[in-house]
Amino acid sequence: MARRELFAALGLLEESLRRRQGTPAAPQDEADQASHPAEAHAGQSAWQQGPGRAMRVLAAEDNRTNRLVFGKMVKPLDIMLEFAANGQEAVDLYQSFAPDIVFMDISMPGMDGKQATQAIRQLEKATGRHVPIVAMTAHALNGDDDAILAAGVDHYMTKPLRKALIHSHITDACPADARAPLATMADG
Repeated sequence: MARRELFAALGLLEESLRRRQGTPAAPQDEADQASHPAEAHAGQSAWQQGPGRAMRVLAAEDNRTNRLVFGKMVKPLDIMLEFAANGQEAVDLYQSFAPDIVFMDISMPGMDGKQATQAIRQLEKATGRHVPIVAMTAHALNGDDDAILAAGVDHYMTKPLRKALIHSHITDACPADARAPLATMADG
């Protein structure tokens, strides 16, 4: 089992145990947050927001700088974030992490975002589940959007990404059993 999958599974197990016991998660120290940023989001957010589970967000992006930018854009949200570096990792994490929404870069080496989306949609046929997939692409030419949507994505965003639009997609996809990703939603 990959380290990322192990931490995701441990995080889900810990979250389940906390719900049963009715205890909040303890905040993590800076060193732990630096080595496991996705798990740090979940632990820190659970401490801030209270009961229920954190929303699970999967972002497939092969560019390290773009992953850093995406992570900073969603940092204020109460979510559990996982990154996939390519399409095959995205499909594997879809199965092990069970995300509530997927942000999918279209141009990745090996299995690209369209192929990964098609593979996820095939897996969903067996379960009847439908997870929103938002394509992230630098391609903004006429006809590109049709090809991207034909692959099975629900929405697409052109790069450079906009924080407000990312937040909107995440809040729109929030399931009933998850905490609101924005504190203002939980307060109001």
